[in-house]
Amino acid sequence: MTAQPLTLTTPAEHPFAQYVRMLGKGKRGARNMTQDEAREAMGMLLDGQVEDTQLGAFLMLMRHKEEGPEELAGFTQAVRARLNAPRIQVDLDWPSYAGKKRQLPWYLLAVKCLANNGVRILMHGGGAHTAGRLYSEQLIELLGIPLCRDWAATEQALAQHNLAFFPLQDWMPQLQQMIDLRNTLGLRSPIHSLTRVLNPLNATCVLQSIFHPGYQAPHREASQLLGDRSIVIKGDGGEIEINPDATSHLYGTEGGVSWDEEWPALSAQRHVKPERLEPEHLVAFWRGEVEDSYGRLAVIATIALGLRALGSSRETAFAQAENYWQKRNTSI
Repeated sequence: MTAQPLTLTTPAEHPFAQYVRMLGKGKRGARNMTQDEAREAMGMLLDGQVEDTQLGAFLMLMRHKEEGPEELAGFTQAVRARLNAPRIQVDLDWPSYAGKKRQLPWYLLAVKCLANNGVRILMHGGGAHTAGRLYSEQLIELLGIPLCRDWAATEQALAQHNLAFFPLQDWMPQLQQMIDLRNTLGLRSPIHSLTRVLNPLNATCVLQSIFHPGYQAPHREASQLLGDRSIVIKGDGGEIEINPDATSHLYGTEGGVSWDEEWPALSAQRHVKPERLEPEHLVAFWRGEVEDSYGRLAVIATIALGLRALGSSRETAFAQAENYWQKRNTSI
């Protein structure tokens, strides 16, 4: 009996394979994606057009290479194209994805104080994805910050309170699923950086906090490519919070023009970090029932950062921040 010849068929390459290859083709062959390529790649990820193995490989290759400004801008364009968000006027976009582990999240009191004085703020976050940290989502009910689960509720909260917290999982669940791979892959991915740039409601100014050195300038450049006004800082713990014990560098951009500003430390000596993070301490401090030297400086400086983002000079912003804090409504 004559053996039948083998019929060999070369399988077609998956359309997403080209993007994995761009990032992973060795030291000489790998390269950054262009903005257009990044937009197309993220579009395929968001539309579920990739295999799980490709998703993991892409995220970790990006993590190893480190995302560039064009890639962040392209990713953001893909997300914005799929948002279908209504037009809602917002002054500050306030991403909150890092969580705090050394100090309490004093920035939440700064946000409340700004909102009480007419500054419209959209906050968004990605849940408690890393153990040992205290996240905004865990404290917003305690502090009376409106939790919104759709755009209509967000619009209503902004109209009534000038403040809304809208979890990422409710407006871009595909990105939340990628963030949730943190404990599977063992490393943060570029999605953690991307969420800082998204600015889903086209706010007047985007505040961003990037803790790791060297990431601040690329984030500013990404905002420039997107035409956004932004300020990027190395915030305490990765959240948008001025550390009063350290010099703060502000990486700003407006109208395509970059600017830089140094804010000196506000305390001559470093404060001792608390033994435990007690959320109730934030409430007591807001109500004026307790004092906290570090907390007061952090809150005032972070309020000033928000005002600086909206066009005030540093000196004016700090003076106004003190006034806002002194006259705050101490009820929660």
